Amino acid sequence: MEKRNFEEWLSNFRNSIANYKYYVDFDIVYENVEKFRVELNIMNALIGSKNIEKEFLDIIKEYPKTLKCIPFLLAVRRLEILAQDEDMQYIYKFAQINYAPEQYAVLMRETGLFDLLENHLVSSLIDYALGVEVGLNSNGRKNRGGHLMEDLVESHIKKAGYKEYYKEMYLNDIEAKWDLDLSRISGDGTSTKRFDFVIKTDNMVYGIETNFYASGGSKLNETARSYKMIAEESKDINGFKFIWITDGDGWKSAKRNLKETFDVLDNLYCIKDLEDGALKNLK
Repeated sequence: MEKRNFEEWLSNFRNSIANYKYYVDFDIVYENVEKFRVELNIMNALIGSKNIEKEFLDIIKEYPKTLKCIPFLLAVRRLEILAQDEDMQYIYKFAQINYAPEQYAVLMRETGLFDLLENHLVSSLIDYALGVEVGLNSNGRKNRGGHLMEDLVESHIKKAGYKEYYKEMYLNDIEAKWDLDLSRISGDGTSTKRFDFVIKTDNMVYGIETNFYASGGSKLNETARSYKMIAEESKDINGFKFIWITDGDGWKSAKRNLKETFDVLDNLYCIKDLEDGALKNLK
């Protein structure tokens, strides 16, 4: 097999694998807002109020469950809010009310929610909540980005036609299922290593790790060293091979350690390798 050129291989790395759902998952946004639709519509009565504190207290006394939408209006996921003034700390609870309604009115005033409502800075709390939820949902991009690479790799596993593959499989489960000795990788059983994917062919078990790094950092060097160790330790294990699939422009600032792994692991692939059929002919 022709020896691959590392710099040429690295030049194919991509700066993003974002799909359409990466930026905002609107299905989740709508679902989260729907949970508070009744309470938000009740609180809409306060928009433009000339006597907002009295009307708020009237609402809370008549519909106390309306309070549970307040954390949401403040872009807080928890049903508990801590607030410190010059005298003491308050712990506002919303699953079970723990203060008089008047104290929750203090929270509304001091956090700026009364000002938002009485000065007509919003025309609908449903619309406002959608905006809040979009902002909160955008914070999940990092987690969605982590799953994007796994989804992409899985799509190529399926295209390659492998019927027997597994997601998130631990070393000890691999050993038990196929009677393999992976102690060289696990440090004689001291590691709880888990592979993102495992493919079983007629002759071999393939343990696959996947990741994508859009930006650099110390974690990349640690990852490269760790996978280099797995590559070296797994070479002499009968019936098992290690595959690492990685990509992302972050590696271009940490390429020295990546090259060390590239030099010892033939089954180190990027997305372009997958598109060129790298997974199609596993023996």
